Amino acid sequence: MAVDDIALRVCSHDDAETLALVGAATFLDAFAGILPGRSIVKHCMVHHTPEQYAEYLKHPQCRIWVAETAVEQGPVGYSMLTAPDLPIPNPKPSDIELKRIYLLSRFHGSGAGRLLLEAAIDGARTLAAGRIFLGVYGQNARAIAFYQRNGFQVVGKRTFQMGFNIFDDLVLGRDLS
Repeated sequence: MAVDDIALRVCSHDDAETLALVGAATFLDAFAGILPGRSIVKHCMVHHTPEQYAEYLKHPQCRIWVAETAVEQGPVGYSMLTAPDLPIPNPKPSDIELKRIYLLSRFHGSGAGRLLLEAAIDGARTLAAGRIFLGVYGQNARAIAFYQRNGFQVVGKRTFQMGFNIFDDLVLGRDLS
């Protein structure tokens, strides 16, 4: 599928159920067979619920874009900005976090990931953010390379609890000026 077959739209509170489903599906798609299955399921049961997304969407710094196929508007991924919750060097009030950018693996290489990232960066600029940060699983070489091709640099590390296990993430950031 080509990028011409993918459209983005801004999410509203009415999209919480869709986001929960897409979040769990893309997380499972990305990490099944790589990370412990019980931890993935536990993580999704806690972090990918309609209530969790509804809560995110209440916050003024939160913006979410869903990527949909041209066929029946089937959701295939999303990107989400929030107030930062990362160990950021020299934090500033204008910092923002790319909390999630998830895409079903079938759509990797289609340009949809780039569209989602561009929407998040444009959204961050609209919110007057000066820098954007994200956390990425330290062993996810494909994602790390994608972010680095798009101007992000490693600025630190964090530990991340996913389900019953703790993993090492990288913190990446980029200036938006």
